[in-house]
Amino acid sequence: LRYIIMIVFFFFQAEDGIRDAQESRGLGDVYKRQVYGPCIYIPPVEVDVVERRQRIPLDKNEGVYVRDTRTGLVRTVMGITYMLEPHEELYQLDLPDVVEKQLALNSASQNSNRDKTRVVTYRCPFNTAVQVYDYKSKKSRVVFGPELVILQPEEQFTVTALSGKTPKIPGIVHTLFVSMGPEFSTDEIVVETTDHARLKLRLSYNWYFRVTNKGDYDEAQKIFNVRDFIGDMCNTMAAKVRSAVASVPFESFHKSSAKLIRKSIFGVDAKGKIGDEYLFTQNNLIINNVDIQSITPVDNNTRISLQKSVTLAIERTTRNQEDKATRQAEKQEQEARGELERQAIEDKAKAEQLKKRLIELKAESNEIQNSGLAIAEAKGRAEADEIQASARVSLAEYRAKAQKVEREAQICLLYTSDAADDLLCVDLGGRRIIKKKKLQNN
Repeated sequence: LRYIIMIVFFFFQAEDGIRDAQESRGLGDVYKRQVYGPCIYIPPVEVDVVERRQRIPLDKNEGVYVRDTRTGLVRTVMGITYMLEPHEELYQLDLPDVVEKQLALNSASQNSNRDKTRVVTYRCPFNTAVQVYDYKSKKSRVVFGPELVILQPEEQFTVTALSGKTPKIPGIVHTLFVSMGPEFSTDEIVVETTDHARLKLRLSYNWYFRVTNKGDYDEAQKIFNVRDFIGDMCNTMAAKVRSAVASVPFESFHKSSAKLIRKSIFGVDAKGKIGDEYLFTQNNLIINNVDIQSITPVDNNTRISLQKSVTLAIERTTRNQEDKATRQAEKQEQEARGELERQAIEDKAKAEQLKKRLIELKAESNEIQNSGLAIAEAKGRAEADEIQASARVSLAEYRAKAQKVEREAQICLLYTSDAADDLLCVDLGGRRIIKKKKLQNN
């Protein structure tokens, strides 16, 4: 029998006493020997081919569990193309059914038939935490998402069983990770007031885990100190609310239910102010808000009382709204009336100011008019006097000139009679008169 071997090897088992090159073996001894290909191998009749193997190609995030048959130790091989040694075999890592189910939900292929020899990987979602326990070192490690969790042969996932549904029932939700929040959880509780009114409250709690340093081992492990932290949180809050409601009558609770519940959960400070959060010190879980979704009476008497209270509250609210609307309308009407009166007074004041200005302008106009007439009359009289004076001056000048001409004429007559024969030049007021002898004229 011939075998064409391509990157394979064989396990052999001796049925009769045979010898190999290194060691002498007796009858019944079992030993393994491998032959690497590629080659053609013809096994002898004393040898049985027990198994054929091939190289295992592995990506950087892929691996297999390998067990050493000599020591029993199991290790992981990742990121290489690996060929098992003769003293090695693939190891199947068994996981609980709940873990197998969660891994199938987290797997991209959604295939429930997991190869148990392959290294188990789990994609830790964003803002979550996964705890892995090492049975060999007896220690746990916490991985915060988003991260790829690689399970070692000695490790197992910590399965968290949380309370679910409304009202909360333990063990409903099984998960490998814990959300860091902020998240909310809804619960229903039954409370009883001092006057024995039983009510069903539907409350919603907002919560988150406070982790300041994810690298701190103790702080990270605190998250998983309480396995069912949802059930523990809801039970603690229900006890606080029940004790607070049991100390007040139904009417008081109905009027200030939100304040009473918040006060019972968050407490009050020295100044009487309601706190902002409630801290669970054992796992650093913080509740920062509580919402009352509904209040339902359990028995008929309480339901009738609640309906009456609601009806009265609605009537009271309606009446208050009507009164408020009436007061608002009256206030607006009074404001409008006052605004109108104020505007009328301002308009009258402006009119009086305009009248005053008009009177002042009229007085100024009359004054200007009277002063203009007086000035015109004075100017007219002055001009008339000036004209008369000029006329008298001109008349006097003309008379003086006439008298002067008359005197010159008389002088000329005298000169003419005395010197008629002689050549005589007489200057009369700038005029030269030349007299020649009669003989020369002839």
